[in-house]
Amino acid sequence: QVHLVESGGGLVQAGGSLRLSCAASGGIFSNYAMAWFRQAPGKERELVAAINWSVSSTYYADSVKGRFTISRDNAKNTLYLQMNSLKPEDTAVYYCAGRLIVSGTYHANTYRYWGQGTQVTVSS
Repeated sequence: QVHLVESGGGLVQAGGSLRLSCAASGGIFSNYAMAWFRQAPGKERELVAAINWSVSSTYYADSVKGRFTISRDNAKNTLYLQMNSLKPEDTAVYYCAGRLIVSGTYHANTYRYWGQGTQVTVSS
């Protein structure tokens, strides 16, 4: 069972950048498909980006395409989210999530393993 810990959140001005990291332990990281989700106050948790086991496939929500990049380093057991051109509407708690199953959907309930979240606040 993998344990996930996010870091890298903080306060940034609109137009700025942040890089989130998610350190994995307790499992074979390369076996897990990973994703970043976010949840803003009063809103449902939503998918931001996803990446498969071998880094051959990535998926992005339309709202972040061209601005965010998901990546992973299986040798370091770490997932990343590079966020550029940040907007106030990107403000949320960001969670990394992992799953072992193969699924045709990126719904949150297909991901079994979750980190505790890291707050990202973008000021206007």
